[in-house]
Amino acid sequence: MSNQPVYDEPNLSQKEIMEVLAGLLSMLFVAMVSSTIVSTALPTIIGDLHGNQTQYTWVVTITLLMMTVSSPIWSKLSDLFDKKLLVQISGVIFLLGSLAAGFADNVPQLLCARGLQGLGVGGLMALAQSILGSIIPPRERGRYSGYMAATMAVATVSGPLLGGLLVDTLGWRWCFWAAVPISLVGLGMLQKFLHLDTVRRDVHIDWWGAGLIAVAASLPLVWVSFAGKNFDWASRETGYLLVPAVLAVIALVFVERSHPEPLIPPKILLEKTTMLAIVASIAVGIAQFGTSVFLSQFFQVAQGFTPTEAGLLMLPLILGSMVGATVSGQLITRTGIWKPYMLAGTVILIAGLMLMGPTDHTTPVWHLSAYMILMGVGQGTLMQNLVLVVQNTVDVRDIGAASGVVSFFRSLGGTVGIAVLGAILTNRVGDHIASGLQAKGLPVPDDATGGGNLDLDKVPEPFLTIIRHAYGDSTGYIFVVAGVIAVITLVAVWMMPVTELRTTVRKEEKEDALGLEQAID
Repeated sequence: MSNQPVYDEPNLSQKEIMEVLAGLLSMLFVAMVSSTIVSTALPTIIGDLHGNQTQYTWVVTITLLMMTVSSPIWSKLSDLFDKKLLVQISGVIFLLGSLAAGFADNVPQLLCARGLQGLGVGGLMALAQSILGSIIPPRERGRYSGYMAATMAVATVSGPLLGGLLVDTLGWRWCFWAAVPISLVGLGMLQKFLHLDTVRRDVHIDWWGAGLIAVAASLPLVWVSFAGKNFDWASRETGYLLVPAVLAVIALVFVERSHPEPLIPPKILLEKTTMLAIVASIAVGIAQFGTSVFLSQFFQVAQGFTPTEAGLLMLPLILGSMVGATVSGQLITRTGIWKPYMLAGTVILIAGLMLMGPTDHTTPVWHLSAYMILMGVGQGTLMQNLVLVVQNTVDVRDIGAASGVVSFFRSLGGTVGIAVLGAILTNRVGDHIASGLQAKGLPVPDDATGGGNLDLDKVPEPFLTIIRHAYGDSTGYIFVVAGVIAVITLVAVWMMPVTELRTTVRKEEKEDALGLEQAID
């Protein structure tokens, strides 16, 4: 007789699903907005707190890093404990981080608060996908995943607009405090409408796996941020950071293979569809988070727009993301076919990124708007559908871990992407500023580089014009880098085996029986 826990197939009406979804999406929206709302506010925040370009990047990176590290932990906990309680705990953590960030008086305090926000965001992201996978069959999930993907896409790229409006009206601290009332509404709706069966099972928390994931994910980011500036790329300091990271990855493999409840289950990770979705997600994460962060900086620093104007200029990206997410979700639900739509979305994403490559400080805004629409359509088509395809390969008992694996690597891609692209931008800006000053016969001060102070209100002419042109002429290059990486996504999606989306939350009994026989063998 099987010892597998019994899971009753849920039978929720569309109205009941939408009530749950409304609470999830409201929490998910503020969580995602927290990652990007600071992008238009960052020039003001960093200037006010007397920070530099490296700290500029880390205000975003620290949140994504904590989200990345904690996401698989939250996902695994959702397979072991009450999902409703967990999503409420993560919501409260996010609220505390938001309040603390608004009261920050210096960059180190802000980074700590942003890390706490990231811990909550990781829970909200992972648990929203896990809960959705627990109540809706994959075939029907396309429709609802479209709503979730649209929310994530809109939050990702509307954050800069909201941030710009708040900075120009109430001040940058409200970029963090504004999340509090929306989060409270979302928590209230989940308390009232979300009712899930909790499958009781023996709990074995993979603490070693959690620690090793944190080391393996964080040390390379620290290295990328400081190598080439604080120490040489090939140096003793590089070894201090990268050798422990490599050892952590090796140790993680052994820990996850032997642990009874691993955070990243090998049986899920080694499945072909999941492996390819992971590869695809890394590049999607780079495009998703990197574009919104650095585009907003381009509009403000390179072209001199206000935070509100920079946010408005991001609207084409919002529109494209909404269209890509909702249309692809509806088509997948109607047809049960997913691969052609994801291939088309990847091609569109690559085209948009590559077209952004020649961007400089003279590029017309309407050109950028057209390219942003393409990037948005591609991002929206891919984000949630990659999770959907992986969820279709596992039973509901492992839905949290499966969802978390894809989300983890997408967030990791975004985190690494912002750190790497930020480092590239910093170096190129520094070179352009130095050459610009030399061309005018001006001295090159130590702080007139990409890592210098971003409080441009205090920069006199002709230094200001040189700095603006340097940012404008450097930004296009990082989109080319992102476009080249996105080609990997195209190859990964192309290689994914074609599968039909099932119409039940649980896998078919014959599939379960086959899996049990294989496990016994």
